[in-house]
Amino acid sequence: MEISGSRSFTLSLAFLLLGFCSETCNAKDDTSAKSCTSSCGHIHNISYPFRLNHDPKHCGNVMYTLSCESNITVLDIPSSGKYYVQAINYDKKTIRLLDFGLQSNNCSSMPQKNISPNTNLYGSWPSTPIYYLMCSNPLNPSLYVDTAPCLNNTSSSSSQPKTYSYVKVGAMIGWELDEGCSVEWMTLGHFDYSVDIDYSNVSYKEIHNALVYGFELDFRTFGTRRCQGWTGNYGSACFPYTIPGFFQYLWQQIGHEYIYWSAGKLRPGLSMVRGWFILICIGLFFLARFVFGVLVVTAFLIYTWRIRHLSMHSTIEDFLQCNNNFMPIRYSYSDIKKMTRKFKDRLGKGGFGYVFKGKLRSGRFVAVKVLGKPKADDQDFISEIATIGRIHHANVVQLVGYYVEGSKRALVYDFMPNGSLDKYIYSKEGSLPLTIKTMYEISLGVAQGIEYLHQGCEMQILHFDIKPHNILLDENFKAKISDFGLAKLYPVNNSIVSLTAARGTMGYIAPELFYKNIGGVSYKADVYSFGMLLMEMASRRKNLNAMVEHSSQIYFPLWVYDQYIVGNDLEMDNITEEEKKVIRKMVLTALWCIQMKPSDRPSMSKVVEMLGGDVECLQMPLKPSLCPQEAPVTAGDIQDNELNPICSNAELTCSLSAR
Repeated sequence: MEISGSRSFTLSLAFLLLGFCSETCNAKDDTSAKSCTSSCGHIHNISYPFRLNHDPKHCGNVMYTLSCESNITVLDIPSSGKYYVQAINYDKKTIRLLDFGLQSNNCSSMPQKNISPNTNLYGSWPSTPIYYLMCSNPLNPSLYVDTAPCLNNTSSSSSQPKTYSYVKVGAMIGWELDEGCSVEWMTLGHFDYSVDIDYSNVSYKEIHNALVYGFELDFRTFGTRRCQGWTGNYGSACFPYTIPGFFQYLWQQIGHEYIYWSAGKLRPGLSMVRGWFILICIGLFFLARFVFGVLVVTAFLIYTWRIRHLSMHSTIEDFLQCNNNFMPIRYSYSDIKKMTRKFKDRLGKGGFGYVFKGKLRSGRFVAVKVLGKPKADDQDFISEIATIGRIHHANVVQLVGYYVEGSKRALVYDFMPNGSLDKYIYSKEGSLPLTIKTMYEISLGVAQGIEYLHQGCEMQILHFDIKPHNILLDENFKAKISDFGLAKLYPVNNSIVSLTAARGTMGYIAPELFYKNIGGVSYKADVYSFGMLLMEMASRRKNLNAMVEHSSQIYFPLWVYDQYIVGNDLEMDNITEEEKKVIRKMVLTALWCIQMKPSDRPSMSKVVEMLGGDVECLQMPLKPSLCPQEAPVTAGDIQDNELNPICSNAELTCSLSAR
């Protein structure tokens, strides 16, 4: 059944304790109110904040007025009734109260006032809740205490079903209540047992004795401070206004919920429902925020990717439209797959990606260079399109078309059936030897191609990566310069160009890309690279080779200079005197091209003239110097210091010269 007055009792206790706090604040300066003492019955030394109703008005706090009835101290709580005062402990700040309905010599006596656990002060009482249950069936005696013989378990009428009366000591949650049972009453008592009680050894008389002892109200906690934060279940805890404090409060709401009493039945508390509702709302909020954030980031990345690639496509298209004298064909991905037969015939692999052999509808063979993952700015692809797309020269590989879509890139060139030059110039197993005459014609073709790049176009094109791998040979072994991924365009009248980092391949990079003190970067960088290439073509060996028999031959250019300066020729098998002259002409031209200072090197026009003229007209150049007089640039000026061949070559040469 539902007991009236529990709500009034709760409000009255809250009002009483609010007065405690108010009086505590006001009494700090009121020494006279604290000096009054009185007594009633066995309660002696009644002092601040309490007072008796007949004490002077300045004594204690009128909100905590006690009365003395028949020599018994009584606390009258408005709208709730009277309680006997059993004891006041000023050290512990507690007052022990006894319900008027309880009698020490009568175990059938019941408390007159039902105390609801929903009061905010419930959790702060140092007392134990006791529930009176009425059930239609007997309960397990190990969990509940039978009230017989103190309370009658039989019905008052034979026509009504028999009922059973029990008590439960300690907190109870809703799902602990057995079916067919209801809570009839709830009160508080001073019980010395723990919550985990062996109920089979406890009698109702012991529980009644705990009720008769009374229950304690802790006015220290609620009379001196208020919770500055989230208040837990029934005021049992105070959590600060912080994020950890909030989650502690939420956990207590969900996991430590006491039941509340309504219509005579125990039900899950509203705090539990509220806690789960808050938790679900927080989870949904963060889930929605995460999903929304992922969608926004994804949309932004797609938008950025599309803008970048559309801008790239626009740059390429604008360039080709402005240079319509030669328009490469733009292929689709399906066209690339068809011409390469689904990338079946792979010709080679490089740092850029793969090269596949293909065939156009006209029957013309092509080489399809499929680039790997593009850089952030697609600089290599743009350089290749922007340079080779405008060139039409007998010694420069012809760009037939290109493909660009998303992150995929491909360039379509004329097919060079004889591959690259590196397969022919080195004396190694499996290499295909060429005649000295053919090698000379190839070198002359490369020189003419570079000359065209430097002077034959409206813009000066610097290749920056002249090496054997980038010289392709057609069916007639005619040289074709390829791979313009590192190329740069400059005005023809620019003698010095600006570069923020070295570029090229180890062994062919001009020293001025590393040493600022020897001169600025210009077209002479390609002259140096060609000189290193020409020296290898003439000698059919690497310029730097640590595996040679004599240490003096490790760096070949210096060794061959020493040979020619004393009138010796290169010793090669089965060559004629005429071929020796051709080799000498190639070597002397190469020695001019690899001079340390750019100003000492000839232009490519002069190189073509030197290769095409008589060897007797060539003078011996200065001995190549690979030891700069001043310190090299710092590593911060070099993009990739592993490409610096000059340092290692110079150290090697200087050490050899000192022997």
